[in-house]
Amino acid sequence: MDIISRRIVKVLIVFCAMFISLVMYLSYFEIFQASKIVKNSYNKRQWVNEEYVLRGIIADRNGKTLASSEKIEGNQIRHYKFGRLYSHIIGYSFKEYGKAGLEASYNKELLNINENPIKEITEKIIGPKEEGNHLILSIDHELQSYAEKLMRGKKGAIVLMNPKNGEIYAMVSKPDFDPSKIKENWAEITEEKDSPLLNRATMGLYTPGSIFKIITATAALKDKNIDKTFKCRGSVNIDGYMLRDYKEISHGKVDLKKALVVSCNVAFSQIGLQLGEEKLKNAAEKYMFNKIIPFDLKIKKSIFPNKKNMSNPELGATAIGQGEILVNPLNMAMVASAIANDGKMMKPIIVKEVINPEGRTIKINRTELLSKVCSKKIADELKDMMIDVVKEGTGKNARIKNVEVAGKTGTAENESKKEHAWFIGFAPAYNPKVAIAVVLENIGSTGGKSAAPIARDIMVAALNRLR
Repeated sequence: MDIISRRIVKVLIVFCAMFISLVMYLSYFEIFQASKIVKNSYNKRQWVNEEYVLRGIIADRNGKTLASSEKIEGNQIRHYKFGRLYSHIIGYSFKEYGKAGLEASYNKELLNINENPIKEITEKIIGPKEEGNHLILSIDHELQSYAEKLMRGKKGAIVLMNPKNGEIYAMVSKPDFDPSKIKENWAEITEEKDSPLLNRATMGLYTPGSIFKIITATAALKDKNIDKTFKCRGSVNIDGYMLRDYKEISHGKVDLKKALVVSCNVAFSQIGLQLGEEKLKNAAEKYMFNKIIPFDLKIKKSIFPNKKNMSNPELGATAIGQGEILVNPLNMAMVASAIANDGKMMKPIIVKEVINPEGRTIKINRTELLSKVCSKKIADELKDMMIDVVKEGTGKNARIKNVEVAGKTGTAENESKKEHAWFIGFAPAYNPKVAIAVVLENIGSTGGKSAAPIARDIMVAALNRLR
């Protein structure tokens, strides 16, 4: 009898363990995995919902409709009113090709799908909702249109944002595609060698060139023990590697400020050697390098090489934005924003609000501090240097009449024979309303010549429009 009792106890223990394991798994699934499954664009249940629920409207910050849906003869048709203008922001939604952009990341909201199991059961009883929620973006349609116009015929990206609250006014990536014609042109789009489906503003990784000197300068200002005065003869030999300035121009005696104004490679490479890899890396990571930036669209992290034993030539090249360092344009717009905003980097925002079909706001993406990159004192010093870059240095083509502009140019060597051209900056310098990053891919000219004028024109338009 005792043997039978012990066996019964063992069986009960096994069943209890199985039951507890099942409860734990279901709890884990509900807490950590259910939301991902619901949001997955390959979840067929979403397409069932889409047959009944009219997909929500996407509008710009002023209420202009950018994407909407209508039902024609029982079929739901998605309209992308401005074609390729928002291809990398809004993306697309098609059964055959899945979803991309905000159509993917906000699919649950646009279809008004409930993750709450009780509400879900209720909907099954009384029937599904007939209309999805609407998205209000931070994008300004007029500025988006103008930025796109300036980028036609080029490859690269523009990000224009508010440095104080992180709201993005314009985000353009070229080349692009027309989401309205995905079905007709899918094969052509996917086979195109210039990758029009790639959102270069968030997923593109580029050699930064001299715009990275802002980060090197940040680290230098934090360190009181390094020499910040140098004699530039146009080139410097670092352990057998000859590092040269642009056209091997000799800048003579330079301090940190003049070195940034004239973008002196010799000086900044020497600063990098004095700082060492760890201090330079720490400064970069304050600016969100090697970290995923929380954002509504897919994003690749900027990369500061994690070698731990970087050679002197590698360290010198990294300090001037060459070597293995890579950045995405959104991150560099945020670098400019952080300096404009007294050293505080804000979380980027592209969806301001989610509104239900009755017009009630159900979600707000609020301003949020992402990183304190430096003190206000250091940010002010960097700002003064960047003002002089535009006043009298490599960024003269970004000057705006009656407005002080702060900026930094970059001309980045890469695998191709043609350089990338960069400009990052903000205006007005002492009361910043906009910050910008412009990259022109394989343009084969300097940032001051090619990227700075585009940045200037967009900032002028933004300052006039955002008064």
